[in-house]
Amino acid sequence: MGAHAGAPGPVLGVGARCRRRDAHLGACLTRSANAFARRLRRGAPELGYPQAEPIIIDEVAIRLGGGDDGYRADFRDIHAYGVSNLTVTNVRSDLDTLQFQLSFYVPRISARARYRSSGKLLMMQASGGGDYWGIYEGVRAKVYFRAHPVEGRDLRPHLVVDDLKMDFSVKDIRMGIENLHNGNTILQAALNLFINTHAQDLLKEMKPDLKRKLMVLMRSFMENLFNRIPYDAWIAE
Repeated sequence: MGAHAGAPGPVLGVGARCRRRDAHLGACLTRSANAFARRLRRGAPELGYPQAEPIIIDEVAIRLGGGDDGYRADFRDIHAYGVSNLTVTNVRSDLDTLQFQLSFYVPRISARARYRSSGKLLMMQASGGGDYWGIYEGVRAKVYFRAHPVEGRDLRPHLVVDDLKMDFSVKDIRMGIENLHNGNTILQAALNLFINTHAQDLLKEMKPDLKRKLMVLMRSFMENLFNRIPYDAWIAE
């Protein structure tokens, strides 16, 4: 696709190109990023994304307490929906060093996963497995990346990501476990009470692992995107 990216702007759903010397470059990049997000929301097979969702993460783990009885929970085959409804709220850039910071807002993300736990929780043996669901509302994220340009097969400049960082916060969280394999309804009720009472604390425990997985997905997404769309389709001199 990189060799076919000769036409800038709307042909690839990028939106209007921004001018490097635009006094309101940040606002222009924000509009362009939102136009592109709306394009991806409908699916973009020409960019290698026939559908925007679900976002799939292989596994995230949390551990509470140490020792043999420490509680451990693994969430596998995570399918998340709603991320494509994001709004880019701000873009900051330094085009001399090709550094960018994007701020996002997602109103609601829903997720489902396979759940398995071991150890003790609330003085109860909490080993078992089942289905996990989560609703995350008011999600805000910031993504920073630094890049450098290389000449593509189309003889136009393409960005290569050198560094990538991200952080996020969630305003409201509702989570639950259902269909426990051992059928222990008392344990299921105790788990659901615990995780909803301590939802933000559990997210804090999950966050390092989750951020690592998200950054791997994000880097892969950006590398594919920048390989297919040249830099001068986004920003003109």
